[in-house]
Amino acid sequence: MGRPKEFDPDEALCAALQVFWKRGFDGASMTDLTEAMGITRPSLYATYGNKEDLFRKVLDRYEQSHLCFVAEALEEPTARDTIDRLLKGYADVLTNPLHPPGCLGLNSAVCGGAESEPIRQELIARRSLSEETLRKRLERASAEGELGAGEDPADWARYVMSVGLGMAVRAASGATREELYRVAEIALRALPAPQAASRSLEAAEA
Repeated sequence: MGRPKEFDPDEALCAALQVFWKRGFDGASMTDLTEAMGITRPSLYATYGNKEDLFRKVLDRYEQSHLCFVAEALEEPTARDTIDRLLKGYADVLTNPLHPPGCLGLNSAVCGGAESEPIRQELIARRSLSEETLRKRLERASAEGELGAGEDPADWARYVMSVGLGMAVRAASGATREELYRVAEIALRALPAPQAASRSLEAAEA
């Protein structure tokens, strides 16, 4: 018997990412995956585990390679800058011509049978963690006077996440980057004026 064909696990994982991104979790067959990755099923199982395990590794790679702008956005000096960076960075990913349109997570969110339920729960958990991280950033912004009195950071985190999900749906349907940028800009208009700035303006007018 000949030696098994060697392959680069990192390159194969990137190939799997493209398949899942285009077809979603349920739509990606094992044949689709092995052909794109250039490996056999035994090699896939030995290196990555089963299809669920592979998908989780793909999600990690997607977040590391394509959503790396999120950490930078959270370090922006103001909440407005953070949200602007998040939404426009997401728009860039959603419309990158080098990849399938839309969002890997959203494209895989509609899972079919009970066998896909663990994946659906995994995606929900990851979105919840993202929302929680944004909520904490907006709580700091609220404490610094950036949000109006009575504004709930949790509500704004949900709002931003909802806008992002809507952008992903639009991108999967063919929306352009420019169109999604306009959506982001309109969403930013909904942000309340910073309390500190409002107080300064009132003092100047007094």
